Amino acid sequence: MVNRTTSHSQEELIAKMVLMNGNLDVTYGHNNNRHDEQHHRHHSSNSTKFPTTVDDVSSAGGHAKKTNASTDDDRSARQSLILLLAIFCASLFAMLYVYAMFPQLNESEKQYIKVPFDIEDAKQLGRVLDRYKDLYYLEVMSGIVLVYIFLQTFAIPGSLFLSILSGFLYSFPVALTLVCFCSALGATLCYLLSQLVGRRLVKFYFPERARLWAAQVDHHRADLLSYMLFLRMTPFLPNWFINLVAPVIGVPLFPFALGTFLGVAPPSFIAIQAGKTLYKMTSSSDAFSWGSIALLAVFSVVALVPVIFKRYFKTKID
Repeated sequence: MVNRTTSHSQEELIAKMVLMNGNLDVTYGHNNNRHDEQHHRHHSSNSTKFPTTVDDVSSAGGHAKKTNASTDDDRSARQSLILLLAIFCASLFAMLYVYAMFPQLNESEKQYIKVPFDIEDAKQLGRVLDRYKDLYYLEVMSGIVLVYIFLQTFAIPGSLFLSILSGFLYSFPVALTLVCFCSALGATLCYLLSQLVGRRLVKFYFPERARLWAAQVDHHRADLLSYMLFLRMTPFLPNWFINLVAPVIGVPLFPFALGTFLGVAPPSFIAIQAGKTLYKMTSSSDAFSWGSIALLAVFSVVALVPVIFKRYFKTKID
């Protein structure tokens, strides 16, 4: 009886162990399958994340270089703007110092000491300066020179009215020398400022246009002085635009400065002559009659005569 019970208990124990062993096998197999899936998924994600060929590596490196170059250009453009603002603020502070050192004026006259932006401003400023120019000759002339150069350097309108005002205040030779000197020096400073700052900005924001202009300059590099004279005498392009673009497209400084000094003489001649009748003028357009425009056209053609003859003889020789 005891043997049967023992035997029966042993059979039940064996059956339970077999059943548990089966469950363990199933669980272990299931866990192994899940581990294989996770390993496969991890391997797949790694294979898509990292480049596996030389082309993938080179394309990733090229993209990184482009991103770094774009970031450097953006940082350079931002630094250029900050530098331009700092130079402008320093120059403006110098102008305020010149104004503070000007001779003592009456309260009614102080309101007219400002940059003239129309003919009425030029008339009022001319009346005030005419009263002080004999007693404070150097101070008045220095003020006009510094303001003229400041406007030209930062491409600010108003230099035309200063040219007319110079013709009103001084004799023709003095006024013409003054205007040509200030125009050339101010344009040269604007050129240098654009070379320091503007070239980065133009190449960053207008790369295709800058490349086309540079190609045109290279094509006419032997005749740049004649072209500078022509551009200064004609109203096709404003002077401030020429000052800013010239260094960007590769115009050398010497023909730029010399062409500016000589090229602004004919337009300045007309403005100075108009200054002799400043009180009769109603607008700046009164300075340019049809006769004066025809005279400028003649001077412009004369400036291009060397280029025309050079091309003519080159065609004959070829």
